[in-house]
Amino acid sequence: MTSRWGIEWVRTIAVLASVAAVGPSLTLGQDPTQPTTPEKLPDGISIVALEVFPPQIELKNKYDYRQLLLTGKTADGELVDLTRIAVLEAIPDCVSANELRLVRPRGDGAGELRLRVGELSIGVPVAVHGFTEPYAVSFVQDVMPSMSKLGCNTGTCHGSDGGKNGFKLSLRGYDPVTDHGALTDELAGRRFNRSAPDQSLMLLKPSGGVPHVGGVLSRPGEPAYDLLREWIAAGVKFDKDAPRVVSIELFPKDPSLPLPGMKQQMAVLATYADGRVRDVTAEAFIDSSLAEIAEINKQGLVTAVRRGEAAALARYEGNYAAGTITVMGDRTGFAWEPQTEFNFIDTLVDEKLQRLKILPSGLCTDADFMRRVSLDLTGLPPAPEAVRAFLADPRESRVKREELVDRLVGSDAYVEYWTNKWADLLQVNRRFLSEKGAWALRNWIREAVSHNTPYDQFAFNVLTASGSTFENPPASYLRTLREPADAMENSTQLFLGVRFNCNKCHDHPFERWTQNQYYHLAAYFAQVGRKPGARADEEIIYDTHGGEVAHVKTGQPVAPAFPYEHPDAAAPDATRREQFARWVTSRENQYFATSYVNRIWSYLLGVGLIEPIDDIRAGNPPSNPQLLAKLTEQFIAGGFNTQELIRLICKSRVYQQSIETNRWNEDDQTNYSHALARRLPAETLYDAVKSATGSASKLPGVPAGYRASQLPDSSVELPGGFLGLFGRPPRESACECERSSGVILGQALNLVNGPVIADAIADPQNRITRLVNEQPDDARLVEDLFVSILCRLPSEREAAAGIDAIKAGENRLGGAQDLAWALINSPAFLFNH
Repeated sequence: MTSRWGIEWVRTIAVLASVAAVGPSLTLGQDPTQPTTPEKLPDGISIVALEVFPPQIELKNKYDYRQLLLTGKTADGELVDLTRIAVLEAIPDCVSANELRLVRPRGDGAGELRLRVGELSIGVPVAVHGFTEPYAVSFVQDVMPSMSKLGCNTGTCHGSDGGKNGFKLSLRGYDPVTDHGALTDELAGRRFNRSAPDQSLMLLKPSGGVPHVGGVLSRPGEPAYDLLREWIAAGVKFDKDAPRVVSIELFPKDPSLPLPGMKQQMAVLATYADGRVRDVTAEAFIDSSLAEIAEINKQGLVTAVRRGEAAALARYEGNYAAGTITVMGDRTGFAWEPQTEFNFIDTLVDEKLQRLKILPSGLCTDADFMRRVSLDLTGLPPAPEAVRAFLADPRESRVKREELVDRLVGSDAYVEYWTNKWADLLQVNRRFLSEKGAWALRNWIREAVSHNTPYDQFAFNVLTASGSTFENPPASYLRTLREPADAMENSTQLFLGVRFNCNKCHDHPFERWTQNQYYHLAAYFAQVGRKPGARADEEIIYDTHGGEVAHVKTGQPVAPAFPYEHPDAAAPDATRREQFARWVTSRENQYFATSYVNRIWSYLLGVGLIEPIDDIRAGNPPSNPQLLAKLTEQFIAGGFNTQELIRLICKSRVYQQSIETNRWNEDDQTNYSHALARRLPAETLYDAVKSATGSASKLPGVPAGYRASQLPDSSVELPGGFLGLFGRPPRESACECERSSGVILGQALNLVNGPVIADAIADPQNRITRLVNEQPDDARLVEDLFVSILCRLPSEREAAAGIDAIKAGENRLGGAQDLAWALINSPAFLFNH
């Protein structure tokens, strides 16, 4: 068993930047360079059955094509891509197939394409018609996707903000109207020669006929070149009413590659508004979220690099689809062991662990659980008396653990801790709100947490609050966020987990959100009025029923509209903010409950089911979609009850697992097979130091005894800058990225030499001094210090070392202080585990 602290303490990391040479890129019509040795199955893999996708092929014009996927099933039940390994045993004259088994038409006809692997073979019926008929090339459906694939409209080429060499296209083709005008009207129409298409600049440049900074991208005879040539010859028409793509699918669904080095061909199908389905694999883009696990080339061929999981994001014409690529690695000798399941969380986690051949760790000790759950739920370690009572309780461990969870959830310490979390997210900052306003908003949050206000009601109140920022504190939300765009961006990220700011200047490059949707959504905050109140620093927030947001491109006012609809809408006569709040907080909204469930899960488990937790998008799928969906369903069914959600998670076996790992889960950081050690947040660390030593907290500007988590805002700092150094957020945005949990050298120096720990240990009124005076036995003194600081009893070896430390001190108190200092500076104290 190996301990998994995650990071070494007192270590800085030097980041070295390396520049990689980039070789020539493949063009759309080229086949990928073949390896020097043919691709083959690794030794020991036996194929017992074959399956082909699609089961039959029908090509309807000379530019149509289909990507074949041949899958083999092994004797162990694994699926293996055989697309390039199979021998092309027979192929009809009407089609051709390249090394990737992309099937294109050669003429009208029919037949069977047959593939063989060893003794197994499978046939694919093929039919081609319409090959000799004229094909009406569509600018929207054919030319734009081809230009995108060639890279013409990327951010490094003509899609950049200023274009290239006087020629500008919309980024990734989000604006076909403007692009058609740029192609046909600018430069006096010289980019096209309708009478001699081959002399058009739009063909000469990418084919190398004239100098082109972008290099040679296509050649005569290749589909991209021929499509563009035919479109020019037909008069460069703009078919603005052509059916657009409404969705795409990525195949195969969530593929698993048995070993590093193995490959998997992907395919992309697009569905159009008229119901037509088309293979767009050659024009689509498929990217890997983690190239160190799975690489994907321009032809959609995945190469497994090392064991792990990576998301594959396919994008085509403003539509996106994602799947998970799993690289299994060598799991020889793995055997699943049935696990105890406390609730459905364990069931759904175990289902994935079993599929990935990961064996979970056992339960943590009672002492570890008590410290872990106390820190997670209250931001405080348990009192030494409570630790001893819990460990001495003879009842079944699960019973007393669940009872502890119930006791902590809703307690005063719980309320203060979770109030501080929401004070971060709602930017309780006196720089924006005044000191009185900051205290008022914090106290309002505290009341909501104390009463366990349903989350949908809490969010609705924040978004719609009006009146005095002193008398109705949630109105301060729009005192801080004064511009409609800022209020919209903050609200979507905070309450939906969607970063809606990337589409402010253009359509989102990796999502479905458009620039128009950005301004339509911002319009819901355009009619917020603000005026001074009767008291100093007071502000009144109200709805003006007048005012609009202007679109950045047209300068014209934009009407409010939602980027996606659901049936649970506010009344037509509701204010714009009420309409927005109802849309956001509805149980029908696909993001609202999901984003909060993911946020709470990440707080308790250390890593979200979606990471980053406030960046939900197609290319960032959850690590366990079934678990996230079930948790969301339960949360909604329970009336958005935050306390019940927290109880459910903390009572699962998954939450209670040990940080100790085994050979089958030591490399797992995302599937919850063992607990992850997490550095204590700044306020929790300060409060834990005071609690462990029994030293009274004395924070600036608040009464003695106040916890750091009770401070009204981030302007209060300690000597040595302790809270800021350990990552307390400045509360200038709702982004979770504001809080830092990393480890830097300055933190280590502060712990070793800073005043916070030194003053707490040296405090003559603290618990250390009292224990030295009341406990004459050194062994019992060591035991008491361990229980007070690490919330557990020492091992025999630790007890012996502790006694030696006390005896080595200048005096008994000095030795006890030295031991306390060492324990506080240990990872066992600085991390929640």
